[in-house]
Amino acid sequence: MTLLTDFKKFLLRGNVVDLAVAVVIGAAFGAVVKALVADLLTPIIALIFGKPDFSSLSFTINSSHFLYGDFINNLIAFICIAAAVFFFVITPINQLMAKRATEDPDTKECPECTSAIPVKARRCPQCTAQLAAA
Repeated sequence: MTLLTDFKKFLLRGNVVDLAVAVVIGAAFGAVVKALVADLLTPIIALIFGKPDFSSLSFTINSSHFLYGDFINNLIAFICIAAAVFFFVITPINQLMAKRATEDPDTKECPECTSAIPVKARRCPQCTAQLAAA
């Protein structure tokens, strides 16, 4: 019975649930961006190059058929997903973390060796210099 209890604890652990939610949201987000590329961006690109769907583009060498058009479609989708993740997730998180670091620092710089040490430290663990009281 403890094996089942341990398995239940594992499943209900925060990291596993967060990861499961991230995978589901990521799959849904990927589908939305792929639809954005197929339904909106590809026709705009087609205005420039004159072909709305790149999946039919191919060439043949020595009876080997290379479908590079589908690769172009997937590459456009990947670039759009990467850009969306960067601009809508990574950049705001980095700004938030930078703001948080300036508001409530966890570390300070040692005046002797310039290493990062905890704010409450009275002695540097790197160079053992005595520090002023926090």
